Amino acid sequence: MDLDIKRVLAARPGEAEDVTLAPLTTVWGDALDTDHVLDSYPRPHMRRKDWTCLNGIWEYAIVESSEASNVWRVARPPKVWDGNICVPFSPEAALSGVGRQLLPHQLLWYRRTFALDAVDESQAVLLNFEAVDYACACYVNGERVGEHVGGYLPFSFDVSGAVREGQNTVELCVFDPSDTGTQLRGKQRLHRANMWYTAQSGIWQTVWLERVPQGHLADVRLRPDADKGVLVVEAEVSGLGDVLAVDLFAPSGELVASADCAATEGTTTLQLRAEKPLLWSPENPVLYSVRVAYGLDEVASYCAFRTVGVELDDSGVPRFCLNHKPFFLRGLLDQGYWPDSLMTAPADDALVFDIAAARAAGFNMLRKHIKIESRRWYWHCDRLGMLVCQDMVSGGDAPGEWVSVNIPTLVRRSWTTLRDTKPRHWERMGAGDEAYRTEWIQTAREAVRMLSGHPCICQWVVFNESWGQFSSAEMCEALRAVDDSRPYVATSGWYDQGAGDFFAVHNYFRGMRVYKDAHTLPWQSRSRAFVIDEFGGLVFSVEGHSAVPTSYGYDDYDDQDAWKASLSELLATMDALEADGLSGYVYTQLSDVEEETNGLLTYDRRVNKL
Repeated sequence: MDLDIKRVLAARPGEAEDVTLAPLTTVWGDALDTDHVLDSYPRPHMRRKDWTCLNGIWEYAIVESSEASNVWRVARPPKVWDGNICVPFSPEAALSGVGRQLLPHQLLWYRRTFALDAVDESQAVLLNFEAVDYACACYVNGERVGEHVGGYLPFSFDVSGAVREGQNTVELCVFDPSDTGTQLRGKQRLHRANMWYTAQSGIWQTVWLERVPQGHLADVRLRPDADKGVLVVEAEVSGLGDVLAVDLFAPSGELVASADCAATEGTTTLQLRAEKPLLWSPENPVLYSVRVAYGLDEVASYCAFRTVGVELDDSGVPRFCLNHKPFFLRGLLDQGYWPDSLMTAPADDALVFDIAAARAAGFNMLRKHIKIESRRWYWHCDRLGMLVCQDMVSGGDAPGEWVSVNIPTLVRRSWTTLRDTKPRHWERMGAGDEAYRTEWIQTAREAVRMLSGHPCICQWVVFNESWGQFSSAEMCEALRAVDDSRPYVATSGWYDQGAGDFFAVHNYFRGMRVYKDAHTLPWQSRSRAFVIDEFGGLVFSVEGHSAVPTSYGYDDYDDQDAWKASLSELLATMDALEADGLSGYVYTQLSDVEEETNGLLTYDRRVNKL
């Protein structure tokens, strides 16, 4: 038995709900200009020139409502407002200027005005929200323009019929049950502790306005095929029919190919040829520019040519391969949390800082953990050459400690023997609510579709550590039907059903080694690559830069040199396992988060512990 019982006992979670978080700030939060908050264009894959950022100072009100879950769709704006809030920071975040936790029996209201010059009937006005947690109803000049449910994906309202020349008013009503509900919420909890973080609510990504022709591009999906040397363009158009035209430009700016065809409302597909394209890699992240036009509408985009997948090496061992060559993944777990702004980065430069810090430390991949990040973050990874392993967002009922922690910690055999195919299994894993399962698959499909154009993404992770897990093999194939150009981790950690392209384990308490794939029969060739998807978590707290006096992680170090020596030794051990068949690893983690002080960076990003 290779289980380290002493380490297990030392890492048992403590009670930390009542510990007040220290008011840490980042350098970007300290320099915040409320007139210019996260004002870079938020959708890099479809850029237009005519847009208006609506981030900055709004009015807000938190209203008591015993029927909040039922009335958010029809509630009327309050007559008295509580004060100002800096959007897109949630009221729970310090940079919002509010510092209040929205509770499930409350509604959160927003209001601000914006000006429009003459409204041209030949144009449509789109009001875009990059993310609002969780459910919201929107009004423009008192007219209800739409609603949205789901806390992690962008959405838009066509407000053309509600706006007018001059001053306009937008109001938003938000309901968020947080962890009292079963909706997707990631690692948010009203009572944060250990690996669970402060819940946030409301607008948490950029709000922006866009003017487009009535006949316009609603979406553009680029699907480059490096092996065939072609770029497939799927354009969803809205409005009157017109010509769809696409130009592809090499990184040097040279025109590579052009194509056009007639298009009507709906989706139109074009194909362009790119002979012997330059291949994208972390060492050479070459991006091709793309121009897409539909009638009077034009957007700028980009793509990259590369292949990712699991293939056999010369010895017959399945490996993760980039451009058909074995590529060893050295990854970091990336939660995407900040002390002064929670899930919202305090500035665009802050996103770049984290990516650059990971690269400088020798890592080539970030596992974006249980969160869909700002679309600009993926663009930065694309252009800087950082691979991304993308998790789906979890939800459902709170995971039971025995199923999600104790059994897999104590009984390694359970990693591959506990099933997830029947309703009784779903109940045990927190996925018993049908509404949750419906929301999960709808959101996961849309997330994969939305992010599939980013060359940085090299893996999709379907479920993590049984959190809301159900029918993982079936769900893996449902997502593969959306994007079959990347490999999948069906279950990260445990309760593996033999699905996906990786056997992915979490190992915090055992000796590091490559495990045999239990779901490969003796007469079958081994087809899944082996990865250690989480490990390490070595704790070193930096005084004055930790959010709480206690810490959560694995192995606690008081001396920085001893911590660095142990980390170096552990990473060297992982690198050596490549020869035994290890295809990659994910070290926990990039930065400290609240009670977790196991990051390479402190929570405020002011100290790099390395």
